[in-house]
Amino acid sequence: MKRTPSKCPSCDSELAVTELRCLDCQTAVSGHYRLPPLLRLDPSDQEFVEAFVLSSGSLKAMAGQLGVSYPTVRNRLNDIIEQIRKESET
Repeated sequence: MKRTPSKCPSCDSELAVTELRCLDCQTAVSGHYRLPPLLRLDPSDQEFVEAFVLSSGSLKAMAGQLGVSYPTVRNRLNDIIEQIRKESET
């Protein structure tokens, strides 16, 4: 499944949502909306978060699935948490 792009393929700047449309009645809402913090993560980080949620938040299970050590998974999660915190502050 394709992921929502978060960066401009031309200049690597942040993308914004400018329209939302109802699939049933075609009502459109226009404006300038930032993507949610999770969608602004790199695709590999989005996949990590998805796997983390699907493993019920078990770092031990994640380590087993990824074939890496628990501290490696913990460090990756800490990096993602820090990215989300920085995005939320701006």
